[in-house]
Formats: sequence, C-alpha cells, structure tokens
Amino acid sequence: MSRPNVLLLMTDQMQGRVLDPHHPCQTPHLDRLAARGVRFARAVTPNAVCSPARASLMTGLLPHNHGVMWVTHVVDGDQGLLRTDRPHWAQRLQAVGYDTAYFGKWHVERSDSPERYGWATDGAMPSAAYKAFAAEHADKTYRDPETLSSHRFVRTPGYADTLHYGVTRVPPERRPMGVVTAMAEQWLESALRSDRPWCACVSIPEPHDPFVCGEEAFAQYRPADLALPPNAGDAMSDKPGLYRRARALWQDMSDAEKKEAAACYYASITELDAQFGRLIERIAQAGQEDRTLVILTADHGEFLGAHGLYCKNFGAFEEAYNVPLVMAGPGVAHGAVARERVALQDLCPTITELTGAEPIASPDSRSFAAVLREPGRYENEWQTAFAEYHGGRYLITQRMVWDDNWKFVFNGFDFDELYDLENDPFETVNLAARPEHRARVEQMTARMWARMRETGDQSLMNTGYPILRIAAVGPESKTRKG
Repeated sequence: MSRPNVLLLMTDQMQGRVLDPHHPCQTPHLDRLAARGVRFARAVTPNAVCSPARASLMTGLLPHNHGVMWVTHVVDGDQGLLRTDRPHWAQRLQAVGYDTAYFGKWHVERSDSPERYGWATDGAMPSAAYKAFAAEHADKTYRDPETLSSHRFVRTPGYADTLHYGVTRVPPERRPMGVVTAMAEQWLESALRSDRPWCACVSIPEPHDPFVCGEEAFAQYRPADLALPPNAGDAMSDKPGLYRRARALWQDMSDAEKKEAAACYYASITELDAQFGRLIERIAQAGQEDRTLVILTADHGEFLGAHGLYCKNFGAFEEAYNVPLVMAGPGVAHGAVARERVALQDLCPTITELTGAEPIASPDSRSFAAVLREPGRYENEWQTAFAEYHGGRYLITQRMVWDDNWKFVFNGFDFDELYDLENDPFETVNLAARPEHRARVEQMTARMWARMRETGDQSLMNTGYPILRIAAVGPESKTRKG
C-alpha cells in the first residue's frame, strides 16, 4: 500500500479556542491548514499537564495505565515512570518501514530517550544533537530582563521571582521555537527526497508560560483592544476553595497587565504559526502535500486569566482541557469543523489506522479515522470523553466526564462540579449542588465509575471504606440516562 507521510506539529499549553473564527489570535498558516482539513472544536486532553498528556498521545492510554501520572521532574525517580511494556505508535510506524524523527520538547518519560520508543532520529531538546545545534543558533538571553520590554514578574514572599510575560528583542529564529523548526527543516530536506515514507514530530515548547514573544509579533496586537475573558471576574463562590486560593496569586494584576499578558501569549502563537508554516510550505514545494498527513495539536491549554487564573493544574476548566486539533491530508475531508469530541490519546489508533501500521489495542482510545473522512456523521457516537488529574507537587484527585453538552467534575478534595457547556460555555455557574440536577450528577458519576471499570482505573474503585464514600453514588451504581 502507499503509506502517507506524517508531520505531527505539537505546541505546549495552547488553548483550543484560539483557532475559533473571529478570535483575536492571528494564525494564518494554521487557518489555511484547517481550510484544507478538519478542525476538531471540542477535542480534549486526558490530563492538563505535560508529561501525562504526552505519554497518552504516544501510547493511546490514559495516565493511570501508562504510569506517568505526574510531570516527571517533580517526583522521585521511582515515581511517574512510563511502563515500558506499553507499545508506542512510532514503533508501529518504524516496523512498517517509516523513517522517523523527533524534534523539540519530549517530556514523555524521564530517560529523555525518544529513540527507545520508535524515533530513529533524536532531536529532542535534551539530546546531544539539539544541544549542539542550539549552541550555534540559539540566543539564551531571550528571557533576560535586559532583553525584555513590557514584562511582568510574579513575586511572592519566600519564592523566587518568576517571569510571567515579556517582549524580547531576540527574534524567534534564535529562540527554542526557531531552533526546533530549523532542525526539523534540515531533516526534511533529506526525507522529502527519499522513497521511504517518513514521520516527523516537531514539538515546540511555546506558548507555555512565561509568555515571551518577539517585538515584531507583539506589534501586531494592541493590548488595549483585547477583551478580557468573559469569566475573568468569576467569584468562584460555587467552586472548590482550592481554585480561589490559587487565584489569589494574580489578584493584584491590573486589567492593562492582563491584556498585555494575553497579547504576549497570542503573539507567541503567531510566531509558532509562522514556524510551522515554513515546514508545511516546504512539503508543498516538494509536491508531497497530498501524500502527507499533517496534524496540529497541543498537550493541554492555558487559563490565560479565565476565572482569574493562569497556567493550568488547579482547575478543570475548558481553557486548560480543550486543545487544538487540526488534521489535513490523505483520507481527510476538506474545510470541516467537527463537533465530535475526540481525545488526545485517540490520535494513537488513528495514526496507526491511517498509515496501515499494526494497531495498538486499548480500551482507553479508539480511532477516529472514519470521522476524518465524514465529519459530522458520527456526532452521536463521539459525545463522551474522560480525563483524570492526579496532581503533582500537590497530590489531589479529579476525574472529568463530558457527555454531549454536559461536563461533570468529580473532586476528591472538595465538592463536585457540573456545567452546561451549551448555555454556559465559560463555566461560570456550577450546577452540581442544585436539587434539580441531582439526577444528572448521579448519572454522570455512574458513567465515571463505568469508564474507570472499563479502563482498569483501580485507585478510586477501592474507595468503599465508609469515610471515603464521598461520591454522589458509588461504583456499584448502574449507568442510566438522565
């Protein structure tokens, strides 16, 4: 069979909604990619933290099954370990003749060795190849205060000052995003001349905080003209107290600073859009656009002032869990926006199916190749999704269930959350405690238990001890329609 090339474009901490029509973030190259492919407006991550999400993408497993439940660098060496007996889709592609290469941020497991998992060329950021390339092309001063203008630090007594955002004089070509792209572009020159199918992952570490962008991109935005998120003023009086406690860190930010932070975040995305555009254009120039499956996604999103929060971790909100997902190429419809709710781990079986590689069987994920061919046809079959959060640094327990326009959050540390995403897309009103929604809370809690049973999520299944019975209904309840 003729196997398609695969170009996986990864970002870090990019909101899914920045690709919505009329959003102020400027992404011309990604918009053109979406125009010749499918954009999934309701795609979600199984975990809004880097390492768990990235490991899920590679294995098709939920975090409790692949073992990386926390960011790898914040726990001891015998914790957060990737289970090495779990196959990765890059290994499957290698087995059917693909030339594979990985560039940029890895953060999947603690050995920092992509070659162990099917990536023949290791251009990941910890590798010797990346370090040598960066030594020649990168300017490490791009975050130094003397190179920044319009910057702000997060300052808290007893903690080190942390850069929140800033505008740098160092151009993107001399920063990590440019270095990663240049390495990938150099590799593509050879791959595009080969008769072998190829697969490259280009993983850019932006727009992760601190939001640092270049002067040229920042000049494309007028911070004063940007609107604050509709939920920026959410008092969160009906939400877990932990959320309110975390929000206090940014309570002294002025509206002008919040808009400036958003401008830096959007400008960083505009810069990475241009970097990715270079790679997409290079493939088109080689006449391989129709032979190459291009995938754009992110590991998780960013709060960016929603509910008064920044970053991710504390908060199960859509700004962190809804991720961008655009796919274009062979086997993909043109110019469609899909409402099917797919998850990041579903990319694993989808890629193996589209490339004709051996599938990886798992109850945690399923291929959405049929949705790519006929988006919209399978909405009823792709309405539910599941995510889990295990904390990290602070260990807390959350499980999230999406069902059509409803979203339920089980909080093992506080009271639960229920949102009507159709009528309240910015999650300002928590309906979980309202008597008229008791049946729905019970129904979605039962659905959570059913999904955990299907996927072998044992931790919460063993909470039958009386004082631990804090869920609305227990794991022996039956799933029923509300």
